[in-house]
Amino acid sequence: MSAAGTARVAVVGGGQNCEHEVSLASAAAVAGALETAGYTVVRLTIDRDGGWRHGDDGCPVDLADAIHVLRTCDVAVPALHGPRGEDGTLAALCELAGVPYVGSGVLAGALAMDKWATKLIAADLGIAIAPGVLLTPSAAPAYRWTRPVVVKPVAAGSSQGVALVRDAAELPAALAAAFALDGRVLVEDLVVGREIDLAVLARPDGSRTVAPALEIVADGLFDYEQKYGGGADFRIPAALADTERKALEDAAVAMFDALGCAGFARIDFFLTADGPVLNEVNTMPGFTEQSQVPKMFAAAGVSYAELLDLLVRDVLG
Repeated sequence: MSAAGTARVAVVGGGQNCEHEVSLASAAAVAGALETAGYTVVRLTIDRDGGWRHGDDGCPVDLADAIHVLRTCDVAVPALHGPRGEDGTLAALCELAGVPYVGSGVLAGALAMDKWATKLIAADLGIAIAPGVLLTPSAAPAYRWTRPVVVKPVAAGSSQGVALVRDAAELPAALAAAFALDGRVLVEDLVVGREIDLAVLARPDGSRTVAPALEIVADGLFDYEQKYGGGADFRIPAALADTERKALEDAAVAMFDALGCAGFARIDFFLTADGPVLNEVNTMPGFTEQSQVPKMFAAAGVSYAELLDLLVRDVLG
């Protein structure tokens, strides 16, 4: 194995899902930062149709060749978001290929991507969740709107297919948009509270570091356009009382460990008058230098390049 700093690192981006473009941006930023840090970076891209490409010129390769390229590397960074990537799919491929990788494993990725499963685990831990129901296409016609709800695909990402429904007339379109991305849809009561994100970093010695909390100040639903359009208002560190900060950090670490996450993850909450309410867990959130997790660690004095170097070194051992 190469020594850290001169290792050969595969950075995988793209993917067959609605987060393809976001993943391309993350992968490009990760690759550039690792090259600047002195690593030999091997770029692999998954097209929207599932085809693979290799190198800066995007040369098409089949899956067998892509696996061969992966196996020439010391470590992989799966910079994929959403289904067929962040959900444990790419981790499984790395496992089968025998390539160490940054981030969570197969089970943690699959559980965290499934918002319904994540809620069940949170509830078992005593972490508050929004009341909600799981709908399938066969069950949806029987659902009756009675109060404002948030409709979301169970396992999509990037706020795609998510809608705030304040009136019964808005429900059919919201359900249709969510079902277009997933065969299961979560309908949750609207939670009124501050949106607070926590980033947890796991080290090989078992320690956990929580970066300064980030607050999202949004007008209404924090949707795809606000998230990636460049106009999001992120406040770091979030203005929190010590008791609020501790409650959020304890809940974030508890979710990280219960899901079996590795490397890092972003755990999102609503902070209400009654305390934290879990929103969701992201095992591979957006990861450009301007994304939430890098910004949170930058507020702790850890630069983007330093964070990536640390994550890779931890896997290299």
